[in-house]
Amino acid sequence: MSVLVYTESEGGKFKKAAFEVASYAKEVAAMLGTTVTAISVNAVDDSELATYGVDKVLAVKNDKLSAFNAKAYADIIKQAAEQEEAKVIVVSSSADSKFLSPLLAVTLNAGYVSNVVALPENISPFTVKRTAFTNKAFNITEVSTEVKIIGLSNNAFGLKENPGSATTEVFDPSLSDADFTVEIKSVDKAVDKVSIADAEIVVSGGRGLKGPENWGMIEELADVLGAATACSKPVSDMGWRPHSEHVGQTGKPVASNLYIAIGVSGAIQHLAGINASKVKVVINNDSEAPFFKAADYGIVGDAFEVVPKLIEKLKEFKTNNA
Repeated sequence: MSVLVYTESEGGKFKKAAFEVASYAKEVAAMLGTTVTAISVNAVDDSELATYGVDKVLAVKNDKLSAFNAKAYADIIKQAAEQEEAKVIVVSSSADSKFLSPLLAVTLNAGYVSNVVALPENISPFTVKRTAFTNKAFNITEVSTEVKIIGLSNNAFGLKENPGSATTEVFDPSLSDADFTVEIKSVDKAVDKVSIADAEIVVSGGRGLKGPENWGMIEELADVLGAATACSKPVSDMGWRPHSEHVGQTGKPVASNLYIAIGVSGAIQHLAGINASKVKVVINNDSEAPFFKAADYGIVGDAFEVVPKLIEKLKEFKTNNA
């Protein structure tokens, strides 16, 4: 009876979230006195998971699963959980995992706890700490079902290396045509950039940048910091930036370690979607902008003056500490 962890990958490479949930699962397994089994789908190098404490990998290789399908993936994890007699399943808080987790919970008659930010406070009864009210508060949730699904918040636990050796087994789950009733026509993703989901730092721009022609400094700052770029809803609605960069309650949720908002006023929907970020910095020439009330640090000033100076100082700092 092991702790089962779903390790996400894309293009054959594990996402950062995969290593974070594996790190978390290892410590949960230690609390339960058991081992960690990972389920991977079409990953190239499953051995990478051993660095983060995984003891066994169930490797699925199937061309039909090259694109994410919530129903099919939930079915795969269900079959793996039943084979391993897993009573605790750990997934990330990515959009994909949030789609499949309710389906998995129904098929396993399991309790699903999302937005978990720490190790279980107790094993019997099983209780975990999670965020609530759009990350404005915490609550302690007791999971009374036999099977428990934990959705770990991104960047809540971090990567913790626990090197060992992992055995790899070919896992060939039974998939029915009903699992593929939804057909994926195309998947559009940015290439050669840090994704918002995996980013520890996000640099976001709003209408204060006045137009798409001024986004060069956002991208340059992001490049210096090794960050992902993002934008507010009005910016994506006007076509300045792709909708894939829209963050907020109606866009992609952000739980980065550092979130820098430049020229973003801070509408309540935007703040609700990024409130899980640990440190929030705002640069805005309007001292009354709502974002200042939510920010940890703020600069009242013209972004076209502040950001170039910030980039210059960061480059100088990196050069001196190279």
